[in-house]
Amino acid sequence: MLNRVILIGRLTKDPELRYTQNGTAVASFTLAVNRTRTNQQGEREADFIPVVVWQKQAENCANFIGKGSLIAVEGRLQIRTYDDKEGQRRWVTEVVAENVRFLDKRDSGGSQGMRALGNEVDFNEDDIPF
Repeated sequence: MLNRVILIGRLTKDPELRYTQNGTAVASFTLAVNRTRTNQQGEREADFIPVVVWQKQAENCANFIGKGSLIAVEGRLQIRTYDDKEGQRRWVTEVVAENVRFLDKRDSGGSQGMRALGNEVDFNEDDIPF
């Protein structure tokens, strides 16, 4: 069996970082991925795909990327259910990221120039563990 997803797109807003009760970092964000074809009006549409990332990569995403950042995500598709406040069964489809790559181009100073929560931040690529 195989469950592999590879996406390249832009973040629709800054990642949301939170921690589980046992202290594990988890970040979630939505990735806008352009479709290859245009619609009948000649416009390019996009799919908005929810992504979840765990542990150190979650913290790196929260610190180094933000709305509009171009990233690649490799992971698996997960479908889960839960009961809402009214007792209705809800289905959630999301990508659980196993590898996140920051794809924005380098600036002239040699730094990545990534955004963290809307601010520019410089860092060394060697600091990122993936």
